[in-house]
Amino acid sequence: MKGESTPECEDEALFEDRDFPPKDTSLFCDRSTPIARLQGVVTWLRPQEICSTPVLFADNINLSHSKQGLLGDCWFLCACSFLLKNRHLLNTVFPPEQPQWDDSRYRGSFKFRFWQQGHWTDVTIDDRLPCINSTLCFSRCHSPTAFWVAMLEKAYAKLHGSYERLWAGQVSEALVDLTGGLAECWSLGDRGSEEEHRPEQDSDQVKRKKLDLKLLQQVKDECAISCSTHGSPGGASELGQYHALAVMEWLDVKTMTGSDVLLLRIKNPWGRCCWEGAWTESGAGWGSIDPVSALELQARTAEGEFWLDEDEFMSQFDDVTVGYPISEEGHLKNIYTGNLLTHSHQLAGRWMKGHCAGGCRNSSSYSSNPKYWLKVCERGEVLISLLQHRKLKHTEKYAQTPLEDGENTKHQHYQAIALHMWKVEKKRFNLSRMLNRPPCASTHCHVYDREVVLHGQLEPGFYLLIPSTYQPGAEARFLIRVFSSSSTSLSALKSPAPSLPLTSDGEWETSYFRGSWVEGRTAGGSRNFLSYWQNPHFPFTVCAESTETPEVNVKITLHQSRPDTQLHPIGFHIYKIPEATPEATLPKDQDPVASCVPHCYTQDVSLTCCLPAGAYTIVPSTYQPDCSANFTLSLARRIHRKVVKSQEMLGRAIQEQISHISVMQS
Repeated sequence: MKGESTPECEDEALFEDRDFPPKDTSLFCDRSTPIARLQGVVTWLRPQEICSTPVLFADNINLSHSKQGLLGDCWFLCACSFLLKNRHLLNTVFPPEQPQWDDSRYRGSFKFRFWQQGHWTDVTIDDRLPCINSTLCFSRCHSPTAFWVAMLEKAYAKLHGSYERLWAGQVSEALVDLTGGLAECWSLGDRGSEEEHRPEQDSDQVKRKKLDLKLLQQVKDECAISCSTHGSPGGASELGQYHALAVMEWLDVKTMTGSDVLLLRIKNPWGRCCWEGAWTESGAGWGSIDPVSALELQARTAEGEFWLDEDEFMSQFDDVTVGYPISEEGHLKNIYTGNLLTHSHQLAGRWMKGHCAGGCRNSSSYSSNPKYWLKVCERGEVLISLLQHRKLKHTEKYAQTPLEDGENTKHQHYQAIALHMWKVEKKRFNLSRMLNRPPCASTHCHVYDREVVLHGQLEPGFYLLIPSTYQPGAEARFLIRVFSSSSTSLSALKSPAPSLPLTSDGEWETSYFRGSWVEGRTAGGSRNFLSYWQNPHFPFTVCAESTETPEVNVKITLHQSRPDTQLHPIGFHIYKIPEATPEATLPKDQDPVASCVPHCYTQDVSLTCCLPAGAYTIVPSTYQPDCSANFTLSLARRIHRKVVKSQEMLGRAIQEQISHISVMQS
């Protein structure tokens, strides 16, 4: 989990987060966005250094709403506005009763929680915020003395690795990360011809669904709605490309002639009105309704808000994102019917090249994709989600770094994915014959989204679920989630377990180490705990020959030997061992040179990085201390051999390989 540093216990000391320090490394990843110009001009101040009476929330809820700064994260701020309307969700993300600046218990730290790949992840930060001339340079509240938005944004930036990683994103992703629920994106424009020629479509070609606001009538006051532009809409006085806005409310209003007009109140994260239409402050639309109603509606708009009607909304915006309501008991509410889905299941999986990454239905290897049984016990509403993990590369500083070096596109973050489902009359069946039939439900075309959703009324019985990428051999981890109004069960069809990953790009030498975390002895937990250094250590060296070119030279995978339903959150750090220093005397305050965090509830976590020549040690850990488990660590190092003529026998080669397999006594 993120947030491995903990507040100091001294009475006067304020917490300083070592994992997300007040430096450029926390601001930038590759300096490819406009905030790169802030290099060298940002200072980090605590709220009590910015104003005399800082608070988390303003008394007036309108003044607690977010206002976008120099960072292009309108997508995240639209999701934040939903939290203010739902106190139980806000309390999950930002646990209440944390000491503030006027509390004697205040120590300069705040804890947040984000939903990540099926579990809530804690992120602890200090309250030093990036400023320019004593003013917050990124997001803030409309009240200059309220700081919850700035704190939440910092925690989300830490989760991603830097503030710059929040530049451009999807509202749907932020909504899921902040609620643990579901979000769907709807198209408002006519994208038919464009969609029909996309290469990611397979044999189920259809146009992308369009939004009908009447479908949301049952949940319009409970769901999160955000609208976005791809270009500059005709009604906008200054909106640019790819900007997201939040829909605060929508209602039917009677006109003077007795007809109904649907009005929507929109909030611009910039904090200023940017619209020129019939329903702006002096627009002609207000003359068509009762003057008292007109004044009452106009009085509802806060700073940065404006009204527009349904026709303007449908014609001027390109996409709408709808976040599912979540009850105080944590149950999802179906946006199509308004009914609570009180049953839920989730299972983690992965597509692995050469084993279970079969591609789309056009591919002959489709049947090798992971497969899942869904048992529906009685007729009811069912939602099935396929959520993939972000494609990552690895660096020395951070375990998780976006794949691209330039333009931020979904194609570089994600695989094109889809989910298909077949009704199965009996559990013994001919798979190839079944897959030749049309599925009973599917997400139709493969899309470069983090999550796709199936929904519908299902009759009792067994259903076969097959998640797939468009391209065969494309690798990714994913999560299958099922939400239903009636009792269901979800299980994976077990396939032969693959061997630990071997590498094929160049020549590599792979070692395997087996170890265990034992309660009270070697299960020390994460760096949050004093017992951390009790965890097993695995020393290794990187030879100078493998650093001749600046490329990845170390690949590490940690695999825990536990059932999917009993996984611990796991991760690991790599430490450099100084020359002439015994590994046993490694300084306890030394920072790692590379890390695979946050700790994740998965069977395997991996890190790929480039390390300079030298001696190192790997310290794998669970997040909490005293979590017992066996594990296997695979360590692959790039080697550069001189070409020589050899007549080695096969048996000799096997003996050399066996010599690299060690059992660590821990």
